[in-house]
Amino acid sequence: MPSNKNALTRIVLLDKLLADRYHAYSIHDMTLCLERELPKYGQVGGVSKRCVEKDIEYLEYNFPIPIELERYTVDAQSAATDKVYKKRCLRYSDPTFSIFKGKLTAEEKGILTTALATIGSFDGLDGFGWLDDLNKRLGLVEQQPVIQLSKNLLENKTLMAEAFSAIQAHAVVKLQYKRFDASHMCEVIISPYLLKEYNQRWYLIGAAYDTGRVLNFALDRLVSIAVLPGYEYRQAPADLLERYEDIVGITYYEGAQLYKIVFWVSDKSAPYVATKPLHGSQIRYKGEREAALRQQYQAPPQGALFSIACMENYELIRELCSYGGELKVLSPQPIIDAVTSRIKEMATLYGL
Repeated sequence: MPSNKNALTRIVLLDKLLADRYHAYSIHDMTLCLERELPKYGQVGGVSKRCVEKDIEYLEYNFPIPIELERYTVDAQSAATDKVYKKRCLRYSDPTFSIFKGKLTAEEKGILTTALATIGSFDGLDGFGWLDDLNKRLGLVEQQPVIQLSKNLLENKTLMAEAFSAIQAHAVVKLQYKRFDASHMCEVIISPYLLKEYNQRWYLIGAAYDTGRVLNFALDRLVSIAVLPGYEYRQAPADLLERYEDIVGITYYEGAQLYKIVFWVSDKSAPYVATKPLHGSQIRYKGEREAALRQQYQAPPQGALFSIACMENYELIRELCSYGGELKVLSPQPIIDAVTSRIKEMATLYGL
């Protein structure tokens, strides 16, 4: 039995790896993981493969409670090579087993109750039944959610839960999807990062396994999501969330310019734009600054002036055009040109 702090820490870390059902860990993988994690607990000097093998042997044959391990193989591929090989791995035979299962305090139960009730707006989706199951197993008192999240119920409702679980587990997945404008189905392997809603449609955002390029996929175009436990997960870019702060919608173009967009809105639509901003950076101008901008851009005397700071994409131009004659872009010229082009296309469509 481990008799020092180092050995006990290794057992705790190995327990997490053996209980993980979304990744496939070989002895080599476990050794690398322990070498990376042990210094965080003040332990230096590294750990050998033989040491990990002895720890596994102790767990399997000498631990105070019975532990059953299973050995299996998966198709694996390193991010640094295209060669696929069979990797020999091991894990707990029982997917629900873990050596360490701590009890919740009353305060922790209260926090969990509120959190589960808040995300309970997903409870109509197949695959999120674990919310109810978790409530029952933890002995939490059911309560009405205090926040109702918008959701678009998908034809294949399990995809939301599968994507959510893969993101939580940092698991590489293979997607099968079909674009609206394509006649055939495509496949892509990604490291999933984020589920994002825009305009009542859900998107899965992740990095392509081969190129690392961040892509988005509409969940209603996905056919299936399959976890690839033998593949190495690519960590999300540090600025992932910041990218979506700089755009309207979901389409992000690498290297796109950030514009300060000044626009005029009529008196009729100004209250709507003021209370439902086009973008989080929206500013409404008043006083001397408003007067100066009206003179600079020769804006009408009525109405209101606003500005946003974001990158150009399809959703931005569509949003600006959605107000018709109630909104006019005053600056910069590239955005004016994009809106003008869209208006001309509409005029041609209507024979004007």
